Amino acid sequence: MSMARIKKGDKVMVIAGRDRDKAGKVKSVDLKKNRVVVEKLNMVKRHTKPGMNSGGGILEKEAPMHVSNVMLFCDKCDRAVRVGFRVLADQSKVRYCRRCNEQLDK
Repeated sequence: MSMARIKKGDKVMVIAGRDRDKAGKVKSVDLKKNRVVVEKLNMVKRHTKPGMNSGGGILEKEAPMHVSNVMLFCDKCDRAVRVGFRVLADQSKVRYCRRCNEQLDK
């Protein structure tokens, strides 16, 4: 029973790169490539040709970043934390904050 450390909808903080120390919500996770897309972070410009639905031009969008460059954000600790896993009595696997032992999955 495997589980990802970071999931869609999690609040994360960037710990390396151009957007270091900024926080955002995860839009998508690619487990095969170990990449995450975070809202309003790692913005890049894409030059697009005019097409059927759009007029073209320069668009800004979020680019994927490596999962090692982000850490889960704990609301109780109010900082980026390491994630641990526990198996509960009902055999369900949950994530928890390794700093304050608060359960992250509700």
